[in-house]
Amino acid sequence: MSLRQSSFFLRFLTLGALAHVYVGARLIGDAGLAGPSAASAILLLILSCVLIPLGMLARSSVHPPWGDRIAWVGLIAMGLFSSLFVLTVLRDALLLALWLADLATGLAPPWPALRRASALAVAALALAATLVGFYNARRRARVVKVDVPVRGLPADLDGFTIAQISDIHVGPTIKRRYVQAIVDAVNGQAPDMIAITGDVVDGSVEQLAPQASPLGELRAPFGVYLVTGNHEYYSGAAPWVAEFRRLGLRVLMNEHAVIHPAGLPLVVAGVTDYSAGAFDPHQRSNPAAALAGAPADAAARILLAHQPRSAAAAAPLGYTLQLSGHTHGGQFFPWGFFVRFQQPYTAGLHRLGQMWIYVSRGTGYWGPPKRLGAPSEITCLRLRPAP
Repeated sequence: MSLRQSSFFLRFLTLGALAHVYVGARLIGDAGLAGPSAASAILLLILSCVLIPLGMLARSSVHPPWGDRIAWVGLIAMGLFSSLFVLTVLRDALLLALWLADLATGLAPPWPALRRASALAVAALALAATLVGFYNARRRARVVKVDVPVRGLPADLDGFTIAQISDIHVGPTIKRRYVQAIVDAVNGQAPDMIAITGDVVDGSVEQLAPQASPLGELRAPFGVYLVTGNHEYYSGAAPWVAEFRRLGLRVLMNEHAVIHPAGLPLVVAGVTDYSAGAFDPHQRSNPAAALAGAPADAAARILLAHQPRSAAAAAPLGYTLQLSGHTHGGQFFPWGFFVRFQQPYTAGLHRLGQMWIYVSRGTGYWGPPKRLGAPSEITCLRLRPAP
């Protein structure tokens, strides 16, 4: 671990410990816990505080299968504590509002009963959110069908379908069986083309190649195309690009392919991740280079770009549709609100100038196996003539 990484991890540990102290101080006493029950609650918080960082480190520092098992426990603890912390903050905000109303109006609510009920409710809601979120994350992604109206689309391309998968994050909790279910569902849709918009893996080729191998079974008459996401660069982009190509996937790195459905030229372009230049200046994301030399009479120009914020550079270049992921739709409350500070779009179909952008909520998940209010998806996009 580098000095910079060590410094970040130390700050993470400190903030995590302070957050656990805050939750314990705000909930244990108010819930009316004392003696053995209070000691048990404190022990659980200490265990959570230890398991979360241990789960993050285990995959790289502990040999499998124990590394993955520790990661499982730590990541579930992270998801549970995230909800516990957020709900504790919201509870305190509501209690503060009630206290101010009491000062202003003499409302005089039954404070002991209110504090106890609300503290217990926070714990119950956090547990319920974690269980429901776990079920949502671990079930196979649903198939979402989206029509994209394209001005001037030739009638012969009406109904051309693109299956998009994104952000699978093969890693300590997502393995071959999970990936195989996705592949089978995509192939079952019989799309004309398949697009994989990055963040396929969270780990090295040596660790995860067998787990990601079902991707080589994806089939579409006009090809399976992939672009890198930021997590490919965290995991070693060059070995993964070589592995994806070995599996038969067409990796587009600031380049394009021309396909001819119904004999008409259609451009499929792809860029490296928006942040790729920070890892390798020669791989800086470049939507203009990806389109260089493309036929001017193309019926549509489709861009695969992991991050939605690539759209600002792509829209003026004449692209018809950009397919992105990265955001996970926020994955679970409240992170969807924070995505908007980094990305122009969180999920769904949007328009920027003459270009459409579709942002997938992701087909897997990252970190805690938890999804709430942002279901995973396998997206089937269908090109339709604009009215």
